[in-house]
Amino acid sequence: MRALRLAMWSGPRNISTAMMRSWSSRADTFVTDEPLYAHYLATTGIDHPGREEVVAAYDGDWRRVVEWLTGPVPEGKAVWFQKHMTLHLTPEVGREWLGELQNAFLIRHPAEVIPSYARVRARPTVGDLGYPQQTALFEEVAAATGRTPPVVDSRDVLEDPRATLTALCAAVGVAFDEAMLSWPAGRHPQDGVWAPHWYQAVERSTGFAPYRPKQEPVPTALAGVYQQCLAHYQRMHAVRLAPPEPS
Repeated sequence: MRALRLAMWSGPRNISTAMMRSWSSRADTFVTDEPLYAHYLATTGIDHPGREEVVAAYDGDWRRVVEWLTGPVPEGKAVWFQKHMTLHLTPEVGREWLGELQNAFLIRHPAEVIPSYARVRARPTVGDLGYPQQTALFEEVAAATGRTPPVVDSRDVLEDPRATLTALCAAVGVAFDEAMLSWPAGRHPQDGVWAPHWYQAVERSTGFAPYRPKQEPVPTALAGVYQQCLAHYQRMHAVRLAPPEPS
């Protein structure tokens, strides 16, 4: 059977690391954590926590990274889950290699993303949050393939992980594995060196936490950013995989 290279594109402060944990729990899956992050930091010069450590530890040449991502699946696994941030696809990065991957998208309402992100970087822009890049990439993939790529909403995952992951697995052509619902707490070997700055909550987890509405409001200074992000989120939300039926 042909190996599945599943690229899941999201923005920061989504449940993307928990999703990576979920896929890493499968015996048939190798996972990769944000392989284009060093390129993004080196190219943009943006100041992120742990920036110098990331740039020093990883290959910043996107061509070499892409060659690896489209090459043999490591460890002889059948599935390669690649956790990507859409904002890491800078204009310099070619797009032709995306056709060699199964591309899926993970979305989250900006009212839940922005307060969380602002605790680490206080004044994010719309581009920092990845929403416009995500819709642009979604439309590019849809146009290239002639079909709607799978879109999963974080809230649906948290409200019913089994049903939503089953739908995602079916959409990308693999069987759901019950192992995807749990994982050991703590740091995992596939985590990027940036984990100490961003992964505190997921390191305490052993599975998807039940969905709870966020009580923290969007900062007033970011109201305009929120409205712009919301329009992009709603575009993606309208075509997400059908939420599970109430049990």
